[in-house]
Amino acid sequence: MFQTLKKYLSLYAALFRTSFIADLEYRVNFVTRIATDIFWYLAQIMTFEVLFRHTPKIGDWNLEQMRVFLGVVFVVDGLYMIILSENLDQFSEKVRKGDLDLLLAKPINSQFMISLQKASTAMIGNLIIASSWFIYSILQLSNFEWLRLFWLLLLIPCGLVALYAMRFFMASTAVIFARSENLQFIWYQIYRLGMRPDSIYVPWFKWVLLTALPVGVIASVPARALLEPPDLALFAWVVVLSGILIYLTNKFWKFALRFYSSASS
Repeated sequence: MFQTLKKYLSLYAALFRTSFIADLEYRVNFVTRIATDIFWYLAQIMTFEVLFRHTPKIGDWNLEQMRVFLGVVFVVDGLYMIILSENLDQFSEKVRKGDLDLLLAKPINSQFMISLQKASTAMIGNLIIASSWFIYSILQLSNFEWLRLFWLLLLIPCGLVALYAMRFFMASTAVIFARSENLQFIWYQIYRLGMRPDSIYVPWFKWVLLTALPVGVIASVPARALLEPPDLALFAWVVVLSGILIYLTNKFWKFALRFYSSASS
């Protein structure tokens, strides 16, 4: 198992280096991507800053706590954009153009290759900005317990797994239907639900966002680990859920490939 993990980590390191070299050929792209996301960050921040001018709390959190939540959102989104976004956004295109044929022919796990083939290294600048906001938001809290940050080493990877699984399920439908743009639109609407704290939803819908549509795991659970007393049962569920989601993505990928017709056939 450890040899297999080492093999995949070495392969991803090589893919990351290749992506970085390729991205350096378009250096203006670094700047434009950073600028684009800065506007997105500002839009999210200003939304809550304006709302808190009219209410002292939203859900369970005050303004300072909501800033921490946004910091977690930005960091998780930055990691997702670097590692996964470009691959999954181009999924349908790869199927139509026949690029999937080449990946299936390689002596390596096809799900790994189609999910992690290209890293968007231009987004590293965005991650730095996101991390800066996160640190700023933490510093605004009084009597913050810094040891709580260690929870993020567990919960942020679990949030990324949940984000990846939800996006992969939607993207891989392109293998079955060839064109699935409308399903991708549904994905973005679901993703937006995870960009808001789960405490603003009614209890039954909050439960849905932590189980059936686990976008609540992306940022709300890591933020709660920083802002509230640790809920060990919830954290344990998140870890178990991550394992379940990885297993289900693999099963769904194998199921989808049964319907795949090679672009060269």
